[in-house]
Order: sequence, then C-alpha cells, then structure tokens
Amino acid sequence: MDIPRIFTIAESAHRIHNPFTPEKLTILGEALRLERGARVLDLGSGSGEMLCTWARDHGVTGTGIDMSRLFTEQAALRAEELGVAHHVRFIHGDAAGHVSEEKVDVAACVGATWIAGGVTGTIELLARSLGAGGIILIGEPYWRQLPPTEEVAKGCLAGAISDFLMLPELLGSFGRLGYDVVEMVLADQDGWDRYEAAKWLTMRRWLEANPDDEFAKEVRDRLTSEPGRYAAYTREYQGWGVFALMPR
Repeated sequence: MDIPRIFTIAESAHRIHNPFTPEKLTILGEALRLERGARVLDLGSGSGEMLCTWARDHGVTGTGIDMSRLFTEQAALRAEELGVAHHVRFIHGDAAGHVSEEKVDVAACVGATWIAGGVTGTIELLARSLGAGGIILIGEPYWRQLPPTEEVAKGCLAGAISDFLMLPELLGSFGRLGYDVVEMVLADQDGWDRYEAAKWLTMRRWLEANPDDEFAKEVRDRLTSEPGRYAAYTREYQGWGVFALMPR
C-alpha cells in the first residue's frame, strides 16, 4: 500500500504536504484553543508535522494514519526529533473507513478528502470518531476565482470546475450538512509557492542522483512543465484552507 511514486519523490523533502506554512499551522493550533491532553485523529497525516508540533506546543496526544510508507516513517522520526514520540503514533495504512476506538476531541482530514469520496463523506467518517463538544477539521481547495473554462480547471489539476466551490459556497455547504463553521485558516500565495516550488528543487536533485532510474523521464517531464502550469493556473485560481466544524 502506497501513494503514487511521483508524490513520494516530489514531496520527499516536505514536512507539510499542503499549502500551509509552519506559521499557518501554528495559527491553526492556537485558533482551536487546544487543551493539554486533547486527543487528535489525523486521517492522511503525511509526515506528521501537525500532530508532532501540536503535541510539542499544546500537549495533545493523537494518532495519524497515512498510505505513504515514506511519509509515515518521516512522521515517526519527526516525533522523535521533537521529543513527543510518547504522545503521538503514526500508522502506515489506508485511512478510508478508519474509526477511532476511543472518541477524540479533534478529528481531522487536512487535504485528503478523497479518502471518503469527497467532503461530505469525509465529514461523515470523521464524525464517527468525534466525542461530544469536539471539532472536525477539513482541509480543502476552493476557487479563488471561478475558472472561465473546463480547460483552465484541468490546468489546476481539477477534473472539472464542479470539483470545487467558491469560498462562500464551500462555507455554506458545511451548514447544509448540519455543522457550524467555528474557525478557518486560509493558505496564502506564499504558502502555495512554498508547497509547489519546493517540489522543483527536490525533483531536480532526485534526477541528478538517479539519472538511469526507469521513472526519470516522468520526473523530468513533470519538472519541465510544472513551473509554468502552476503559475498560469493553480496560483491564479485556487485557494486552500482548513475549516473547523462543530455539529449543530
């Protein structure tokens, strides 16, 4: 079980696998008013930066689950580095359908709502692990401006314009599902640049170290096309944020 190889190559040097900077992750933790000992479930936990830094800064405990073997290994190393390995654990596995044995205070899926077929299914999944008074965190893209054509949407790596909503519509959709939006922290363009542009140097270094790898052509093609694609499409049209929800 693993994610496509292009991601484990391009994002192997990332600590955060979304457009959040460390500063934004700190802001989110502070905004949630996390209490010491709060239990956190993170589905699609990547390299574990959210759980590890919140364990260090707020004293939370928690479990992260991710399909990437590499990222899960990196998460465990990060926990050791920050001295929080006794507070958090990371599982290499499929987060789809996972329900915590013990109810949690924060149930999160930050940027991987595909695990349950989209936002609605992911909220339903997270709600099964949520304790009374708890908070669901959803990380999701939205349109900063509506793409004028389906071709532009696909340039943003969306399947269609309908894949994402404008921010007001996304916020409204949470209400229709029976949730109050109680906080949100949005990525900015600098965060997008750090997420996307950092991949380019990683891919270049990988190509230099692995010129004869059978995957080298795909990495070379991706490195050649990505800067222009990102600048023309994702950077102009797409936003991303984490939304804190509480059931009504």
